[in-house]
Amino acid sequence: MPGSGRISRAASSAPRTETERGSSPTTAATLRTNRECGLLSASLERTIRLVLDTPAYLEKLNPEQRRAVEHAGGPLLVIAGAGSGKTNTLAHRVAHLIVNGADPRRILLMTFSRRAAAEMTRRVERIAGQVMGTSSGAVAEALTWSGTFHGIGARLLREFSQQIGLDPAFTIHDREDSADLLNLIRHELGFTEAKTRFPAKGTCIAIYSRVVNAEADLDDVLRQHFPWCASWGAQLRDLFGAYVEAKQRQNVLDYDDLLLYWAAMMKVEPIAAELAQRFDHVLVDEYQDTNKLQSSVLLAIKPHGEGLTVVGDDAQSIYSFRAATVRNILDFPASFDPAADIVTLDRNYRSTQPILSAANAVIGEARERFTKNLWTERLSSDKPQLVTVRDEADQAKYVVERVLDSREGGLTLKQQAVLFRTSSHSGALEIELTRRNIPFVKFGGLKFLDAAHIKDMMALLRWVENPRDRVAGFRVLNLLPGIGPGSAGKVLDAMAASPTPMQHLVDTPSPPRASEAWPAMIEVMDQLATRSAGWPGELERARDWYEPLMDNVYEDAET
Repeated sequence: MPGSGRISRAASSAPRTETERGSSPTTAATLRTNRECGLLSASLERTIRLVLDTPAYLEKLNPEQRRAVEHAGGPLLVIAGAGSGKTNTLAHRVAHLIVNGADPRRILLMTFSRRAAAEMTRRVERIAGQVMGTSSGAVAEALTWSGTFHGIGARLLREFSQQIGLDPAFTIHDREDSADLLNLIRHELGFTEAKTRFPAKGTCIAIYSRVVNAEADLDDVLRQHFPWCASWGAQLRDLFGAYVEAKQRQNVLDYDDLLLYWAAMMKVEPIAAELAQRFDHVLVDEYQDTNKLQSSVLLAIKPHGEGLTVVGDDAQSIYSFRAATVRNILDFPASFDPAADIVTLDRNYRSTQPILSAANAVIGEARERFTKNLWTERLSSDKPQLVTVRDEADQAKYVVERVLDSREGGLTLKQQAVLFRTSSHSGALEIELTRRNIPFVKFGGLKFLDAAHIKDMMALLRWVENPRDRVAGFRVLNLLPGIGPGSAGKVLDAMAASPTPMQHLVDTPSPPRASEAWPAMIEVMDQLATRSAGWPGELERARDWYEPLMDNVYEDAET
């Protein structure tokens, strides 16, 4: 073909009409004639058609991204390499479905975190809003089934609670609450008084969680992942049995229960059929980090794979310590007949080619994987370096020296970043930076909902909502001066034995050492329970009660 062989567009920035976007009969005839005359190869013809037929909102996608976005029919697996525009592609797929007539209320979109779900929804709003001319808020209100596996599971459990024998007023324990409840039971069973040290509460909840999410036997989990706890197998079995009974008595579910109960619920045929009918499209992000329970839920909703899209990268599976299994993504195509289609996104937009070449070499050592070769148009002569140091202190010194060298070379401190796997790994580096008087900002650490004062307030609200929530009550009572674990335990035992636990608490006389803090607590709980202050007055009332206690309990309350 004469000329450069490149396909150029008109320089005008004016939007194209629908006729211009699609290939007209005349254009199609011209393409056919050129091909028959040998002037146009089949591959170049496909490229020309792709350009001519591309709606404006898909123009910035590369060919593989567009294949994933426009896929129709059966199950789809998108293998998205690092930096390949995965989030953008998934958001465009959801928007494309809506633009082409899919009801957003019948789309189930599940992501790994609430933040990722919110970001995905914002992108879908923007894309669909531009094409359809609707306000972004209208799309957001309609895309109601977007969230994490746990969040969606909690909603469905409340909806179908009566059909599966569950009280819809259940409260949810986060990871720390669950560990606290297990710790209470450890103490009640006398395991904390054993001559040899019993596993800590964090270890106990980790073992329990792996057993549930991996659908594995306790002995197998101990042998493979917690061998130092294997001698406590019988006691751990008793502990977990008592833990389950305590949750049922208190009407609480932990995060693992949200998946366990959802998976069990999907074995009830009428419920499974209703959910299969409810959602036309199911899309899942970060599929390489799902566990067996999550996979079983997904396949129960879409057993034949129609309208099912999962996105992930087997080379980025990093949550095996939470019972995630890379087998979910490796086995996904063969879970259906015919097998799921696979689209691979291997163009990287984040790194330079030397970095990707190193990554490809590491990925290539995997015994079982999906084939992909990350590439980019961003070239560089700088190669990544693997530096070996003696210990953690030397590592910190080396990093700081590199920071200072880069600064001398014209790179400001604000243009430099140091990445580490977890927040706890930053200690030595923070010390060295401080010693050298190098200013820095640390991102990460405790999440907002994990902060002690937030958990205290949440415990108060949860206890009012569910007076049988022993962990919430234990936390609130221990805020009061003069109330220790023993006194708190007696109060909670008496409440658990009463048919009306809240009224029993109100009628309970103040413990001798609780002074005026007790009647103040009873007053605020009564106001919250009766909702006499209204919203947000209820929260202000709770805050007024809590702030003086916070000052007494925490030395760093001001910060």
